[in-house]
Amino acid sequence: MSSRSPDEFRLGVRPYDRGPGTGDEPEDPHELLHRARQLTAHGHPWAGSAWERAATALQRAGGALTPGDHADALDATALDCRGAARPAAGPLFFRAADLHEQAGQRGKALVSRARALVAGSGSGHGPGATAFARLTELCERATALHAVGQTGTAETATVLLLRGRARADLLDTAPDPTAEAGALREELTRLIAFAVPHRADPAVLGVLADTRALLGRIMAPDDPAAALAHLRAAVDDHGAGGGPWPVTEHQLMLATVLRTTGAPEEAAALLRAALASEAPDAPLRGADRARLCLALARTVAGAHERGRTAPGADEEDEPLSLLAEAVRHADGPAQDVRVGALARLLLGAAYAERGRCREASDLFEQALAGFTEDGDAAARVRARVGLADCVVRRGEPGRAAREYALAEAEARCWDDRRHGADLSHRTARALGMAGSPEKAARAYERAADLWRAAGDHASAARSLRARARQVRAVWGDAAAEVVLAEALREAGRGPGDADGAVDNHRRLSDAPERTHRPPREVRAAGGTVDAEAAAEDGAEVDVEADPEIESGTDDDSCRGGPWPGSRELPEPFGPPGHYQVNVYGEVGGAGPRAATAPGTRVQGCV
Repeated sequence: MSSRSPDEFRLGVRPYDRGPGTGDEPEDPHELLHRARQLTAHGHPWAGSAWERAATALQRAGGALTPGDHADALDATALDCRGAARPAAGPLFFRAADLHEQAGQRGKALVSRARALVAGSGSGHGPGATAFARLTELCERATALHAVGQTGTAETATVLLLRGRARADLLDTAPDPTAEAGALREELTRLIAFAVPHRADPAVLGVLADTRALLGRIMAPDDPAAALAHLRAAVDDHGAGGGPWPVTEHQLMLATVLRTTGAPEEAAALLRAALASEAPDAPLRGADRARLCLALARTVAGAHERGRTAPGADEEDEPLSLLAEAVRHADGPAQDVRVGALARLLLGAAYAERGRCREASDLFEQALAGFTEDGDAAARVRARVGLADCVVRRGEPGRAAREYALAEAEARCWDDRRHGADLSHRTARALGMAGSPEKAARAYERAADLWRAAGDHASAARSLRARARQVRAVWGDAAAEVVLAEALREAGRGPGDADGAVDNHRRLSDAPERTHRPPREVRAAGGTVDAEAAAEDGAEVDVEADPEIESGTDDDSCRGGPWPGSRELPEPFGPPGHYQVNVYGEVGGAGPRAATAPGTRVQGCV
């Protein structure tokens, strides 16, 4: 059978790196074909690019790919589908399965069909009941064929592993996730016992490594010590198989478990070694290097925050440098929109804390474009809040109000109503600074209603006191007194010091009318804060200690420090479930989690 055009292996967006030494490779199509077969047999990540070059050379020479070679080529290309090219993987696997059947390769056909089912479920919601049932049928067929010698151990183990991975993705939707996780652990343990006697076969050893890594993932939330042993064994098995290419997913999960079990220094050393290792014929993919940089920046920053290390000047800049490197590598040939957008979000936040608001604003805007494409709500909200915070510090409160309002609209439907309430309060504050007291009053009223619905009466009273200032500016003292009286009643509904609430009410009642201008920043115990925001919260501030800062200047200087607001926003791309993995390699429960929107799986197709 003649090969299709090599364009069948080019997916519009290149899903893989080109591979080593393209200029030094032989031009003979049969030698190129031999090389592609070897790389496929060893599971090399650059097999897809080798098949593309072989197919092109054969076509020019008037040659043809056999159905079996064609199927291997499609399999290798589909395995390389990452980032924007990932949706193409499922159809390629199904086409490969048909060609394997034509070539009489029944075991390979089963593997391709199983991979197609897993690849087609890459939306982050698991494979679904129908796809999982079909995977179970494929496992039964593979086991039966293996019993009569018609499939190899590696092929059978791969199909069983793919079903195990699909089952892992469905754990959090099970009626009893803990019991289901226990059953899956037993299933994976049996798979390891099935594969171990055949570990001399490099293909089997690769499946064994991936099985142990999956077992480590399932055990990480409940038994991190056991997970650590399995993940170490997975990395060791990969090395014993002779593959020079990195196993980024295993290394990321291992580093996470090390960090959460009290060994951040070892986790950082592991990640640095992974970034430094550079095999000549299989360097790190750009997207994988970006993820390692993100994980190392997170590890280093966490160690500094916990006081485990005393950072010097260079160490304080290391997370910033790592985030910048992650941005660069995420934009490589195998572009990963999710990783690139997350790197920009984190780098923008780091710049904002250092007062580099113009650079931070640009990064937040770029991150928003990526998050709109990827669809992570928590990430979009964080990016909008970061952008709004930067532009308000640069003297653009009207633009900030629009971004805060968009963030509020998205966060209002989350389970935790406090996020929407806090963002509504920020929107109102920006509107007041922009000289729109009537709109600000309405936004403060909405914030108070949201706080009240969340059961936070103290915060509702704070929003009402802020509303009273805007009401005074538009409708006068009498109307403001009505709102202040409501604030006093609201404060009395919650726990706290009733006498303090009365004193605060009197202080604000006697306060002169505020003019609408960019905010002053004053020194408080927690750092630099907005004077008006501090007054709303009843904070003790020293106005004379820091002169008013002019806003709206043309340079990129602005005050740094933590983002304003009393509620920490959810973690972008947090693990969507207890047994799921996020972009850092963290399993649910290992890091901060966002229960606001489904995340995106990062597990591959094997």
